[in-house]
Amino acid sequence: MKPMEPRCEQIREQLSAWLDDELEAQARRTVAAHLEVCAGCRRERALLTALDDALGRLEATAPPQVAEGVLARRARPRRRWWQSLALAASLMMGLTLGGALARDMYLLYPAANGNGGEILALEDFHDFPQGSLGAVVVSYGEEGNGS
Repeated sequence: MKPMEPRCEQIREQLSAWLDDELEAQARRTVAAHLEVCAGCRRERALLTALDDALGRLEATAPPQVAEGVLARRARPRRRWWQSLALAASLMMGLTLGGALARDMYLLYPAANGNGGEILALEDFHDFPQGSLGAVVVSYGEEGNGS
């Protein structure tokens, strides 16, 4: 078998598009003219045509699992638009109330020397055993306040 010429390689890359009528007029004429003089490319065209015919004869049937899955999805009740809207409104109301309560919680602690947030955070460490990280942080916080 002799190696393909560069021209044949280009034509064979375009053969499938030529058979499917996807090429522009000039490219179609170029491929057709080459096929008239090149037996190797004509054989390639015959193989592609036979393959296209064989694929066209195949039955396209979906496996039964696919059909059952599609039918099951269609049978499921769909959520109504107002249910989604009610869910979104409930979430927004919950976030708003939660934010308001959190803001009020921080306002309950007086800001001693402007570090009320730190006091609130340090209260979480009071129940730690002596020598633990929590005790070290609490003692550091007390030293920083001038106590």
